[in-house]
Amino acid sequence: MRDSMILSPGSAAETARLGRRLGALCRPGDVLLLAGDLGAGKTTLAGWIARGLGVPDQYHITSPSFALLHEYPGRVPFYHMDCYRLAGEEDVEAAGLTEYMEGSGVCAIEWPGRLGSLRPSDCLEIRLEAAGGEARRITLTAHGRSWQERLRQLAAGGSGPSPVQGG
Repeated sequence: MRDSMILSPGSAAETARLGRRLGALCRPGDVLLLAGDLGAGKTTLAGWIARGLGVPDQYHITSPSFALLHEYPGRVPFYHMDCYRLAGEEDVEAAGLTEYMEGSGVCAIEWPGRLGSLRPSDCLEIRLEAAGGEARRITLTAHGRSWQERLRQLAAGGSGPSPVQGG
C-alpha cells in the first residue's frame, strides 16, 4: 500500500517546520529514504528531522558522505546514512548498515537507490527537488500502513507547507 503527498515549501523556514513535524511523527524502527539530486537539500532536511526527534542543538547535523553513518542522541537514536559512495547492496551489507535499518532508532538514508533489494518495505520515501531559490518540491510516499496514517496526520496538521496534491 502506498499514499503520496506533494508539498511545496517556499522558504527555508517552511522546510524546517516540515522536517521538525516529520521528526515528531517518527517512531523507533522507522526508515526514511531521502532521495534527490546533489544540492536538493537532503542533509538539511535530515537536520530538521533530527531536531524533531529531539537531537540537541549542540549536535551539528552534517553529511555522512565520507563516514557513511553519523549517530545522534534524541528521544530515540537518530542514524543518518549516506550511500552515495557505495556501489550497491553488497557494499551496504559489507559496511554493516543493514543492522541500523533494523534497529530501534530512526534511520534516514540519503541516496537510497544504492540499497537495491535491501530497501525496507515499510518506510517513508522523501523525494526533494529544487524549485528555485529556497523553494522545494517534496514528495512524501508512504510505503506501509503506519506511514500512511502518519501522512494523514501530517496533512491534517495545519501549519507548515500546504499539500499540493494527494495520492
